[in-house]
Amino acid sequence: MFYYISFLRPPPLQVLPSSQVTIIPQIANDLRTESFEDSQVIFYSWLPAANNTFLDATKPVELTTWRQANAYKEINVPSPSRIRDGQSWRLILSPVPQRYSINLEDAYGAESYLGKTPFPVISMPIKFTRDANQNRVKQEKIERYYSFTVPNVQSFPTSRVDLELRITEQTSFDLDKKSWDSGIGLSSWLVALAGNVDIIIRDPSSSVASQLRKVLFSPGPRKIIELGAGTGIVSLTLGALRSVLSMSEIKEDDGCIVTTDLPSAMPLLEHNVSMNSHMFARAAVRPIPEILDWDAELPLYAQTLLGQLDAIIMADVTYNTASFGALIRTLCSLIKLSPVDKLPIILLGYKERDVAERSLWSMAADVGIHFERVGARQGAGGAPVEIWMGQIQGIQ
Repeated sequence: MFYYISFLRPPPLQVLPSSQVTIIPQIANDLRTESFEDSQVIFYSWLPAANNTFLDATKPVELTTWRQANAYKEINVPSPSRIRDGQSWRLILSPVPQRYSINLEDAYGAESYLGKTPFPVISMPIKFTRDANQNRVKQEKIERYYSFTVPNVQSFPTSRVDLELRITEQTSFDLDKKSWDSGIGLSSWLVALAGNVDIIIRDPSSSVASQLRKVLFSPGPRKIIELGAGTGIVSLTLGALRSVLSMSEIKEDDGCIVTTDLPSAMPLLEHNVSMNSHMFARAAVRPIPEILDWDAELPLYAQTLLGQLDAIIMADVTYNTASFGALIRTLCSLIKLSPVDKLPIILLGYKERDVAERSLWSMAADVGIHFERVGARQGAGGAPVEIWMGQIQGIQ
């Protein structure tokens, strides 16, 4: 389980230059149903809205110590010093000074690991203007940054490339517009798999991990689809990793990564792909947002764009057991796009919320898809994010 700093009361879009910014911070799980049980110091910083580097952020200052007892307490954040009328700034809340992004690299056995502290959050731009009284509308979006490194196979000796994704979420509680544990956990595991960071030693299914690494990160074209993408973090992580690892081997017309969800998710998904477009060296690794409704027939692009698939990726697709039948049918339809001697692998990020969700495994086995657990991300406690690989032994 991971914990997230967020805004129970978001900051406004505009505020008077002489005013403080009133917020209510929150620390809770991804569903916002379980509050952080311990106390946690929260630091704040200001970042000029026009700047994309955290080097320009103000010095972190302790804002409050969050506890469940004061979970609904309003807090006034001092405005940036020497503020001028018309300037816009973004508010950063972090559990550790000068830690503004979420490091997806999980160091087992070390003092630092994914989810040890709650994840930081960054507001959208707040405009400090004398006209603020005319518009006190609360913000409806936040951002989180995710950082990781990957070996640069083009250099000798091999160096490492620093990567950072910028993911926008909604403050409303729409399921397809939030970051979820399974997406973050699966993204972290992919980072380790791409870097080959002792993952085969740590996980018992070493041969399976090796097979996955070859399918996802070896040079050459790949056709990959993600189901239930939400904010798109898994596809964006995969695309960024492939961009570096296969930079010289990919042509513009080789392969694709298609990231899919329902129509309601498309605006935010398209926005996140666009915001991170600089991460992708070739069109073949830039995720393509597309609509895919599990209750409908496969759309035309599945035939024209995908064809033979190499991998199907999913994270947090088990929250609604009533959708399992439609999900299985969609998986079968996608698998049948490929010849029987070149079937795709399936990669699933899963965190148990209800034991009934595990009926998906038996339903998949009934149609010839057999899942094997290949890894996990533990986080701060509670249920871990489990990584499962599905292999196909004859689709019915």
